[in-house]
Amino acid sequence: MAIATRKMTLEEYLNYDDDSDICYELEHGELIAMPPESETNRRIATFLFAYFLRQGIPAYRLTMKTEIVVSGLRATTRVPDLIVLSEELATSLECAKRSTIMLDMPPPLLVVEVVSPGQEKRDYRYKRSEYGARGIAEYWIVDPVKQQVTLLEWVEGLYEEHLYSLGQAIVSPLFEALDLTVDQLLKGQ
Repeated sequence: MAIATRKMTLEEYLNYDDDSDICYELEHGELIAMPPESETNRRIATFLFAYFLRQGIPAYRLTMKTEIVVSGLRATTRVPDLIVLSEELATSLECAKRSTIMLDMPPPLLVVEVVSPGQEKRDYRYKRSEYGARGIAEYWIVDPVKQQVTLLEWVEGLYEEHLYSLGQAIVSPLFEALDLTVDQLLKGQ
């Protein structure tokens, strides 16, 4: 749901504070209030956070609700469900006043979006091109309704799509030791 009637710049968005706990994204200059997460989406994102911790990725390189500035005709930010940061990006964010990955920072290694009902087009289409423009090595689209995981791997300037459904192990070129099935991920256990 768009909030403001006039388009905002990135700077205006980064300075915007309405004294509420509402999470916003900026989409083509429009302030968009994000609906509260479903329990399913929250459980899947939390499970992945804990899973990557057990795989040896330090907590300071895992983040939930960190926003990322993406390229577009107008200012746009996204708030993925989970991000795995590179060491360089984690260092860049250390001194930041706001947990925002700016355009002049290195891209994250992995961005995970858990699809919410009614938001399919945003996750499968728009965010795919936006994250691709940032050169993010892997983008996972976890879809509890379709019962599948779409893994997008950045190869020579384009995303190659790998689709995994129930009963299949997810194969990540970035995380070679990954031992995770779609079933485990969707159940959050």
